[in-house]
Amino acid sequence: MSRNTTRKPQYRIPAPIAILIAFLPTFSPLGAQLIPIRTVPVASGDQFLTVPSETLGMAGTTIAVDDSIADLWSNPAKGVFIQESVIIGAPTFYGVSEDGGGGKTFPFTGLLRDGAWFGGASVALQQLSGGPRVPFRPGRLSERSARNLYGRAAIGRKLADSDWSVGLAVFRAGLTMMAGVDQLYAGADRIDQQGAVTDLRAGVFRDGERDRIGLTLIHNRVSMEHEVRYADIVARDTVTWEPTFEFREELNEDRTRTLGGHFEWDRKLGAEGWSIGATLTANHKSHPKIPNYEIQNIPRDPGTTWAYEMGFGIGRHRNSTSFGIDVAYQPIWSHTWQEADRRMETPGGVLEIGDMTIENHFTFANVVLRSGISRRYDRFGFQLGLEARSYAYHLEQDDHVEATSRDQDEAWTEWTPSFGVQFRSSDFELHSSTRITSGTGFPGIDDFFVQEEMAAAEPLSSPDFIAAPRGALTLRDVTVLTHQIWIRVPIR
Repeated sequence: MSRNTTRKPQYRIPAPIAILIAFLPTFSPLGAQLIPIRTVPVASGDQFLTVPSETLGMAGTTIAVDDSIADLWSNPAKGVFIQESVIIGAPTFYGVSEDGGGGKTFPFTGLLRDGAWFGGASVALQQLSGGPRVPFRPGRLSERSARNLYGRAAIGRKLADSDWSVGLAVFRAGLTMMAGVDQLYAGADRIDQQGAVTDLRAGVFRDGERDRIGLTLIHNRVSMEHEVRYADIVARDTVTWEPTFEFREELNEDRTRTLGGHFEWDRKLGAEGWSIGATLTANHKSHPKIPNYEIQNIPRDPGTTWAYEMGFGIGRHRNSTSFGIDVAYQPIWSHTWQEADRRMETPGGVLEIGDMTIENHFTFANVVLRSGISRRYDRFGFQLGLEARSYAYHLEQDDHVEATSRDQDEAWTEWTPSFGVQFRSSDFELHSSTRITSGTGFPGIDDFFVQEEMAAAEPLSSPDFIAAPRGALTLRDVTVLTHQIWIRVPIR
């Protein structure tokens, strides 16, 4: 649902609909305390789901439900719940419908426990593929099959004669493709990506008799480069109708620095097996460079974001049944701008080099709901879950060159049902989890001649018939299917 309100009729500059994309997935042990900033519903898939999780089939319910495998990576001090040393292999596959690409990830994870010390390490090899860009010729191998490498490690210790534990964790991803980026360069002939994601964490945790509290500090850096090539039609032979192309290249940088803190608390209730929990998360994101995505068509300069999440959860673990509900609200404020590269005369006065030419103020009000149940029998078990993520934001854009302003509202909801099955023996434990996400897809811009949607399907870009975005978002719906199988073998 969209609404556009123009405060001044002379406004004619297109709105930058997609200035901020946090391509960390909505479920990831790394992303538990990183709040995603999404202004377009891009089907980016589960690229960063590179370690196993016990609650994946329960929609990733976490506030009042423990995950002894994944908790170490969100707060390294929670590795205190590791009971024994294990090795886990967790091949993960996801695909986007409508020929939108997919990924295959093969990680190995080791969790270690030795007295008061605990820790873990994980490495993962990943192959990503994007959708075809040019239908009448084969795509280059680097576009059809990109390789990413992931590594992480954590170490912690339970403090002697106390309920407290501390821990440190590091994550590094070397990337040659970030899923979903290709959808934001409509009409590009070729896109080469290169960069890395780095995440550092320090955590403390207190496991009390009834109350538990934890604190995590996070420093996250995204550093990517996009080399984008366009093939513009500059002339046509009216006899043979053979197109003539002129190639141009753009280098776009994507830089985001995040400092964050996450506080968590849960308490056992008097009723048997019941517990409640609450979380408070704060992220400050600086954006030294934001890519000039084709969907916005306005060069980007710096920006800052303050993002918060307040969550509440209730859970029950009794005998072999676990149940949990998470509710989270995310208020977010983002300010981005474009800076003048030359002196300009405007209706409002003179803009000097470095002055703001365009300002964008985003106000988000996102809501996340999760619910899941798990039941174990002697050797077998199952999980069911449902996650709903509602994104909504209001954009206020001020153009200081034309002395105009514009308002725009956008909202969408992504639904993710999930289920899983389990098998346990004395020698190993096997889990299989599947999740299906709908409500996301391939975004475009609503224009009178629908040029932006044509650009998404057309292999060649031409300024002659591709208009700059000037309307509300459009969406071609797709589904994302993710399947993870993991096997845990104890080291004895």
